[in-house]
Amino acid sequence: MGMTLTEKIVARAAGRTQVEPGENVWVNVDVLMTHDVCGPGTIGVFKREFGDDAQVWDAKKIVLIPDHYIFTEDRRANRNVDILRDFATEQGIEYFYDITDRANFKANPDYKGVCHLALAQEGHVRPGEVLFGTDSHTCNAGAFGQFATGIGNTDAGFIMGTGKLLIKVPPTMRFVLDGEMPNYILAKDLILQIIGDITVAGATYRTMEFAGEAVSKMTMEERMTLCNMVIEAGGKNGVIAPDATTFEYVRSRTNKPFEPVYNDDDAQFYSDRPYDVSQLEPVVAQPHSPDNRALARECGNVKIDRVYIGSCTGGKTTDFLNAARILKGQQVKVPTYLVPATQKVYQDLFTIKYEDQTLAQIFSQSGCIEPAAPSCAACLGGPKDTFGRMNEPEICVSTTNRNFPGRMGDKQSQIYLASPYTAAASALTGYVTDPREFL
Repeated sequence: MGMTLTEKIVARAAGRTQVEPGENVWVNVDVLMTHDVCGPGTIGVFKREFGDDAQVWDAKKIVLIPDHYIFTEDRRANRNVDILRDFATEQGIEYFYDITDRANFKANPDYKGVCHLALAQEGHVRPGEVLFGTDSHTCNAGAFGQFATGIGNTDAGFIMGTGKLLIKVPPTMRFVLDGEMPNYILAKDLILQIIGDITVAGATYRTMEFAGEAVSKMTMEERMTLCNMVIEAGGKNGVIAPDATTFEYVRSRTNKPFEPVYNDDDAQFYSDRPYDVSQLEPVVAQPHSPDNRALARECGNVKIDRVYIGSCTGGKTTDFLNAARILKGQQVKVPTYLVPATQKVYQDLFTIKYEDQTLAQIFSQSGCIEPAAPSCAACLGGPKDTFGRMNEPEICVSTTNRNFPGRMGDKQSQIYLASPYTAAASALTGYVTDPREFL
């Protein structure tokens, strides 16, 4: 019987020729990632179960990326980074992207930024491999044709000691996105559309695979946006079959070998859902759930207090380029926060041009707040001094991935999830705005 892409990756990692959905199998792990929020807990589990003097299973396969609560005076948050630093030194972990100079992040060439985009930019994501991370949006890496999913500290601590994990093989829901993408639609609109259709529990412990003409024409960063948010539908992992676009991105960042896999012709899917993307409109997710979908044009009477462009979902170079297309030559009417996901994206803002200006020049002339240091920042709330955190009830249009109460700070705040186009258009009017008004 034929297998899906995800089943084939899991089977190979398990040393099996065949697996079926629902089976429990031990898989060998290619990469384990943890960050400053969950890293100390993971290290604690590892030391408790394997001993204070134990060595990790493979110091070259562990990636430590501080990114969540780092530019802060909070001593407990800073202590978390210290624990990662001590552990990296003790274990000889090569891939620890430190941030020792908190006062001047640009001074440390090792600091990268938000873990999910940093993993991709540093060549840690490769087709056909298995990646686990102590962060729910680890599924971001499925855009590269690998099995990538988030886990808890206990599972991560076990992987640290053994390089293995017992998982259940997920069935695959396939979403076929065909048709020509309108110039006002982005990947964020597509994934919000899908989550609105199937609900936040619609893909619980299933693979969400994206295929079709529209996907094949996407950049890697847009593909990441699709896979990043499958967890918002309860998905175990998201995946896109690798192609020439994938290979070009990966091979320019790592010389490590990899073996891509693809669906068998007779693969069995849990469901198949077709979309004609040419018929879709810009959408938002209204408070307080990613599946509370509405058309952007239906929310034009919602007055907003701020706009936030950033996060692993919406803080990539292409996200800022798309925002700049809307903002160029215009003036924002509400505070507009810019938080690049990584140091590389931060640098891109000052070097990449849209028409005759750099992105940073466009944002500055539009009245946006100066780009912040790359981190998760307000996407996960954080300490009181976290950049962009809402410390009073406000209404925000955001390119982030979650809009639960308190997610970006104050529990009374309301967050409208949107594409960079819609976020930028809303910044120009002070209301939730369909970007077609400016495109």
